[in-house]
Amino acid sequence: MSDHRARLRRVLAQRRALQAVAARAPDALVVLDANGRVEWCNAAACHLLQLSWPADRGIDLAARLGPAELGHWLRAGHGEGDDLAAPGDAAVRLQVTLLPYAAGGQVLLARDVSRISRLEQVRRDFVANVSHELRTPLTVIHGYLELLDPEDVPALAPVLGEMRVQSQRMRQIVEDLLALSRLEMERRLPEEHIGMTTLLQTLRNEAEALSQGRHRITLHDDAGLDLLGSPTDLHSAFSNLVSNAVRYTPTGGAIGIHWRRTAGGAEYAVTDTGFGIPAEHLSRLTERFYRVSSSRSRASGGTGLGLSIVKHVLSLHDARLHIASEPGRGSTFTCCFDASRLREATAAAN
Repeated sequence: MSDHRARLRRVLAQRRALQAVAARAPDALVVLDANGRVEWCNAAACHLLQLSWPADRGIDLAARLGPAELGHWLRAGHGEGDDLAAPGDAAVRLQVTLLPYAAGGQVLLARDVSRISRLEQVRRDFVANVSHELRTPLTVIHGYLELLDPEDVPALAPVLGEMRVQSQRMRQIVEDLLALSRLEMERRLPEEHIGMTTLLQTLRNEAEALSQGRHRITLHDDAGLDLLGSPTDLHSAFSNLVSNAVRYTPTGGAIGIHWRRTAGGAEYAVTDTGFGIPAEHLSRLTERFYRVSSSRSRASGGTGLGLSIVKHVLSLHDARLHIASEPGRGSTFTCCFDASRLREATAAAN
């Protein structure tokens, strides 16, 4: 009996110690029961979420937050939110996470990321402004290069050709940076009915034009579904995956464009029999300017920004990108869409 009491005292002491640490934690921590009611919160939660302890014990947190952005997020049942406004002060940005807890409860963690958000906004503004400033002089330079005829100065023909190529590459980098900046500032894109049959055929035509007969290109469309979203941005993302497949697949290889139903929605996939990508690079492919092979990427004409654009477009469409690849056996890039983004295909849309 005495041993049992000693163990109980140790457990209670450990619990008090853990609670004391949690109470002093700089991040907001709220323990919720299975019904979303507050069981406990620390001082940071009182400050960031405008709670009061112990007066708010037992309240429904989502109802308490009401129309606040965090309240909507809680009612939607999301597991993680990267940038939400703090209740009562939109200038304070929160990174929030919901974790499962004992007996069906949850733990809400919220971190003040206002400084990081401000720095990120400064970065986005800087990139956008610099890209805008570079666009005009690059256009002028490229225009004058186009006026120069290599036949007039044969000795400079190789130099002029390389200057044109690099000028065009710089222009494309600027355009991609501007596209990324716009996507990063978007909260919601237009929601139009996109006829996938027409879009898929356009993508196939683009692939064949880029390939110039060097690859076997096939289209598989058995979904019978259309998409709801931004036609321009989705076309840009899908086309990016197709052009990458053409660029990184040797002559004689095969490229497949697929649109198919899945258990929870539908997926657009591009497969190739190209060089493939080592596993250690897969998680970083959507980073800006990240290159698996610098020489190969530059030789293919890529800017290193395409997959970043794809990732942002999909995120704005509540979709995700999955990459599977193996060196020497090709790659598969899959865009996974939930049912909320799908519509049954109609003749009018196509």
